[in-house]
Amino acid sequence: MSSIVSPATRKMVAVVDYGMGNLRSVSQAVQAAAVGTGFQVVITQSPDVVRSSERVVLPGQGAMPDCMRELRESGLQQSVLEAALSKPMFGVCVGMQMLLDHSEEGDTPGLGLIHGEVIKFDLKGQLQPDGSRYKVPQMGWNQVWRNNHGGAPHPVWGDVPDGSYFYFVHSFYAKPSDLRHSAGETDYGQRFSSAIARDNIFATQFHPEKSAEHGLSLYRNFLHWNP
Repeated sequence: MSSIVSPATRKMVAVVDYGMGNLRSVSQAVQAAAVGTGFQVVITQSPDVVRSSERVVLPGQGAMPDCMRELRESGLQQSVLEAALSKPMFGVCVGMQMLLDHSEEGDTPGLGLIHGEVIKFDLKGQLQPDGSRYKVPQMGWNQVWRNNHGGAPHPVWGDVPDGSYFYFVHSFYAKPSDLRHSAGETDYGQRFSSAIARDNIFATQFHPEKSAEHGLSLYRNFLHWNP
């Protein structure tokens, strides 16, 4: 049974609603992870709510040019950039790609919060271990291997077993300029960064909200993370 938390003591997690995220699934998963933690999860279109929240989740799906345009035109971009300076932030799918400098998809500038590029898979002629051709987009479950960079794994991984399976849907992948910002890797015709992190920012190409208990564990660890 979860403890009852007074509204006055609740801390907010803002799920940024700029019109392009899988908001319902993301917010429900974060809410499930937040039970008993004292966090209140809100879907918001308000820059002021983003600024006042303790933590921020930036979801995204669809095409990168559309996501960046909608974030800018929604009036939320500046508040997201401000939040990224100090608040724990979790980017999801295209929400992860938006954190980088630039995407090949539509030759689109990103937010520049983590240096690097977003590149399209080029897997023509390559065969999977079972002899079938690689398909783009990658769609389905795949393993994620934590990057330690000579130290401990990122705290958001917590007790999630290395090599756990998560759910992916994407045609483009992140290539951070500094490999120390790659927090996890996945094999799909090549090794690519499926999680990136810097300071108070953690982000995944895969969808934690579609990844069963391991995905909920990531959101739960994010809520307890104090960078």
